[in-house]
Amino acid sequence: MPILSHALPVRTAKTFIRDLSLGLGLGLALAGGAAQAAPADEPLADMIDRDLKVAAAQYGAMLAKVQDKPGFPRTLENGQVKLVPWRDWTSGFFPGSLWYLYEATNDAKWRAAAVDYTARMAPVKFDKTQHDLGFMLGASYGHGYRLTRDPSYRDALLAGATTLVTRFNPKVASIQSWDLWPNSTWQFPVIVDNMMNLELLTWAARTAGEPYYREVALTHADTTLKNHFRPDGSSYHLVDYDPKTGAIRGRVTVQGNADASAWARGQSWGLYGFTMMYRETKKPEYLAQAQRIAAFYMQHPRLPADKIPYWDFDDPAIPNAPRDSSSAAITASALLELANFSDPERARAYRDFATAQLRSLSSPAYLAAPGENGNFLLKHATGHKPAKSEIDVPINYADYYFLEALLRLKATLPGR
Repeated sequence: MPILSHALPVRTAKTFIRDLSLGLGLGLALAGGAAQAAPADEPLADMIDRDLKVAAAQYGAMLAKVQDKPGFPRTLENGQVKLVPWRDWTSGFFPGSLWYLYEATNDAKWRAAAVDYTARMAPVKFDKTQHDLGFMLGASYGHGYRLTRDPSYRDALLAGATTLVTRFNPKVASIQSWDLWPNSTWQFPVIVDNMMNLELLTWAARTAGEPYYREVALTHADTTLKNHFRPDGSSYHLVDYDPKTGAIRGRVTVQGNADASAWARGQSWGLYGFTMMYRETKKPEYLAQAQRIAAFYMQHPRLPADKIPYWDFDDPAIPNAPRDSSSAAITASALLELANFSDPERARAYRDFATAQLRSLSSPAYLAAPGENGNFLLKHATGHKPAKSEIDVPINYADYYFLEALLRLKATLPGR
């Protein structure tokens, strides 16, 4: 969610490309039947334009249904669009998608809608009860400021950064993710998703000339790098710390199949987060970590042939397990950025993989036809399967990162 800007294991780049090709050949069929072939022969520019037309039709119809109601579209529940309040961690993705539609079309109606829904996010900047302010404000006010330079958007982002750093604990060297739940045994939970909120702090440090914001972001990223990842590059979802000493109390994977499993969206958050932090800092450790995560994801033997992952790489029900189109959309966007920082062979592999994911997401197997899917774009996302929540449904952040990835891919095409 750029506010102002739009290392592998020991092996050679040539070996990496060879292993990548072998790994992708082990893809499995889409649960419940063979995956519908992506339109591989369609010119990318045509595919992107077609997708954006579908997005305009879908979101135009959704706006007509919900704009006079309070809340933000999050998912489809019992055949109806579920609206959530501004406090919901996903609230910023709907205005973010509206800003992306405005950026893609320059149509004033999308700007007006984005301005409307961004204004509805105003209370977020003072919410000290959660860590997701980077998601919530970056996707809404961040794109609004990037595209309009409205100074009130800048002020909201700076206020949000000031709020976010109140959750930083110097002993733990991290920002606390969740407040403690009733009957929870955790004391200071930190989730890998929290990497995504650090861009708000690095931006604020530059904009306000306040180095403390940047120090907090780097310290949190360093702690995550040290404690969240396994030797194969995969990530735990949550690390719990002792807030008084900083000692690790446990490592778990709350939204995955098991503590030791690789929850697909968690891998995507880590990939995107460390890629973004390399862009922001140019610390080589962050680039190396992003490349390790990319290798794990891209070469995984249980990655399906269409490159849209199962919700967890280690679900024993595979191939009869739900997919997660949101993980694919986040990964595609992250890889397109990671390519900008990588050597030519890796860059080509990342762009090819992301392009293949976007072709799959653009096919009828995943992209809804106008009027279907509650007017969301992508089908087959999975939110929190262990909690039996949002399984094989559309989810607003899947649409948001799909649009972001399309615009990033469009920017790489000749003449664009």
